[in-house]
Amino acid sequence: MTAPTSVRDGRSLRRRLGTALVAGGVALGVLAGVAGTALVVMRDRQDAITGTYFRAVTEVDAGHILLLDAEAAIDSYLATGNASTLDVLDRIAESPEPEVDVGAELARELGADHPVLRLRAAATAALDTWYGGHVQPLVAVVQEAGPSAVDPADLRAEDAAFAALEDVLDEYTTAVREAREDANDQLRQWIGVTSVASGLLVAGAAAAGVALWVSLRRWVTDPLAALASEARVVAGGDVHHRVDVTGPGEVGDLAGDVELMRERLVVLLDESARAREELEASHAALEEQAEELRRSNRDLEQFAYVASHDLQEPLRKVASFTQLLSSRYRGQLDERADQYIDFAVDGAKRMQRLINDLLGFSRVGRIGTEVTDVDMRAVVDQVVADLGPLVEETGAQVTAGELPTVRGEAPLLVQLVANLVGNAVKFRRPGVPPVVRLEAERVGDVWQFSCRDNGIGIDPQYAERVFVIFQRLHAKEVYEGTGIGLALCKKIVEYHGGDIWVDQAVGEGSVVRWTLPAAPAPGTTVVPDTDLGGDHAQEGPHDD
Repeated sequence: MTAPTSVRDGRSLRRRLGTALVAGGVALGVLAGVAGTALVVMRDRQDAITGTYFRAVTEVDAGHILLLDAEAAIDSYLATGNASTLDVLDRIAESPEPEVDVGAELARELGADHPVLRLRAAATAALDTWYGGHVQPLVAVVQEAGPSAVDPADLRAEDAAFAALEDVLDEYTTAVREAREDANDQLRQWIGVTSVASGLLVAGAAAAGVALWVSLRRWVTDPLAALASEARVVAGGDVHHRVDVTGPGEVGDLAGDVELMRERLVVLLDESARAREELEASHAALEEQAEELRRSNRDLEQFAYVASHDLQEPLRKVASFTQLLSSRYRGQLDERADQYIDFAVDGAKRMQRLINDLLGFSRVGRIGTEVTDVDMRAVVDQVVADLGPLVEETGAQVTAGELPTVRGEAPLLVQLVANLVGNAVKFRRPGVPPVVRLEAERVGDVWQFSCRDNGIGIDPQYAERVFVIFQRLHAKEVYEGTGIGLALCKKIVEYHGGDIWVDQAVGEGSVVRWTLPAAPAPGTTVVPDTDLGGDHAQEGPHDD
């Protein structure tokens, strides 16, 4: 079978989708990274504005106000000498230290060498110069000598120092506000970056979704839909419809596999058609053979009818007249004539038994009775009753263990057991009363029966031969019989779906075992172990 021609893109669909997904993922990852960075910077700028710069501006504004209050209180004290005017200085001195070191925050935010930090240091130095270099000496003069002792030049110097302090504070305040404004500008810039990145991220996600949907539709769903349509045509019965091997990568490979499967299916269907034709021819031949077999059976039935009627009538006449000849003329002829007459009578009787046994053998499975539940204990009871005279004559002891109920034809099973028990009694050892034991045990889905005796036994080399029709192991002068008994047993057992054989692993006597299917009903009836020996009478089984 040649591979289908391919009109498709051989590039791997997995590689295509992988490349597209990786590219989309990288782009979205970059956008997400930018957006995340922008959010972090926004948070940092917002914290700086609402934290560091807010505290710095608040500190400088509050400090300037306190400084003005202090300057007014000092001027009043220097002019009046009233010590109560200096209470404001005490309050300023007793004010709590701030919880946050604004200078340290500004240093972390702007760097230690930033102009704002230098202006802050200059303001601190100007404050120390004004207060330590001018205010404290003047206050000490007033405390010792009064306001009149203050030199106007010192007052002018103090005013100049305070003016210089205010100039530095104004510059520091302006620098802090400018720095805060720079932070505001940065915050606005990063807000814009975040907005753009978020928009691009949303747009990129939407674009990636659309691209993925288009790619899946173009590379996967549409080719698979086309392949499914082609497959439905083939599944609808048009197995000769060629499947187009199209589609990218793995989809094309799948289409090729479907086409190969279709071609293989065509081959199998052709082979099936040929096999069906051969089967129909074989069926026709079988029907013809069956018809021939039916004709043969009809001929056999006709033969059986002839054997039972047309042949037995002259045979009865021969037997009757030879017996009459024997009774009237015995002793009137010579001894050899009497012997010939005995031979003729015995031959006629044996021929009658043989014909009857053949008729019974041919009827097994052909002329049957109703299949019922058969109690094998009852079968053994009936057989022992029928063989009563033989049992009494030989002193036989017939016993049975627990026996089940099986499905079968009761007359045939009676005939089976009668032949086995009859053979066990017939083939006994001289001077030894026969002992026959029948038992059964469950083995899987069958019951295995056994018939054990203490007779002469069966040579292992003849274990199979004894079940062949007309096969005798002993001369008719020693043990009478037609050689049909065990062959009839085999046919009855096999007709019921079982098997029969001679157990060769025995010492004294012989053991014949056979199987019968177990009855389908769940509780099997068994009968206690009993001695069945007997005072009953029977017509005699088929002799072996």
